[in-house]
Amino acid sequence: MTPLSTTLTGWLSDNEPAVLVTVAEARGSTPREAGAGMLVGRDACAGTVGGGRLEWSAIATARRMLEDGGALETLDLPLGPATGQCCGGHVVLRLERADAGTVAALQERERRDAAARPTLLLFGAGHVGRAMAMAFAPLPLRLLWIDGRAQEFPTDIPAGVERILTDSPLDPLASAPAGAGCLVLTHSHALDFEITEAALRRGDVAYVGMIGSATKRAKFERWYRARAAARGGDATGLAGLTCPIATALTGDKRPEVIAALAAAELLVAFARARSSLISLEG
Repeated sequence: MTPLSTTLTGWLSDNEPAVLVTVAEARGSTPREAGAGMLVGRDACAGTVGGGRLEWSAIATARRMLEDGGALETLDLPLGPATGQCCGGHVVLRLERADAGTVAALQERERRDAAARPTLLLFGAGHVGRAMAMAFAPLPLRLLWIDGRAQEFPTDIPAGVERILTDSPLDPLASAPAGAGCLVLTHSHALDFEITEAALRRGDVAYVGMIGSATKRAKFERWYRARAAARGGDATGLAGLTCPIATALTGDKRPEVIAALAAAELLVAFARARSSLISLEG
């Protein structure tokens, strides 16, 4: 998805005026969260504040501002009676005519959002790994795609995906921030085991998923317990393992389907980790 700052830069360069619509407040059940935004031009829009009559009202107001030269307006909308939407919440929209200062503000917001994104380490560039990278690229993640085989990566890496070509996959795992996610689907069971063990032993990874069957999981658990015993530790880390991954639709092993279901698992895991962190801070 093209950042709003990039879109706005292009519009202003072409002397196309625009209005930035931002969700200033969101209370109760609303289609988008506070901070969500969209750009409205005379003939085009980019982004969304939730669709439906809410968005229609915002677009109509923004285009009226473009016609009459208005610089700033606020829409205070209870979603039931005012818009015919059934959300039942309350939204306040801020509409401001965009200029170079708006571009700078959007760029700063996008930098902050990018810095706050959880990190996902995707190990393996085989056919499932490629499907995963395509599925995850549009999501609000920092995606590190890791493999030691240069020929397995596609020529065109999806935008926003960072390729890491290395024969030492444990190095990026060791340097990953706390709360990262880890998806392991390499060409080697032995390598899968090594990476998964390292991720579980960290104890601060939000999601550890290893591709494979229930049989592979059982084999890994035996191997993990033996390694833990040899170190004089225990095997409590196994509770953090998801394997098999993407089990919501059992029996469908198409890479694209596995990728979609794994994406859902990951987003849920990241949301839970974020909620737990907020609870601890509170």
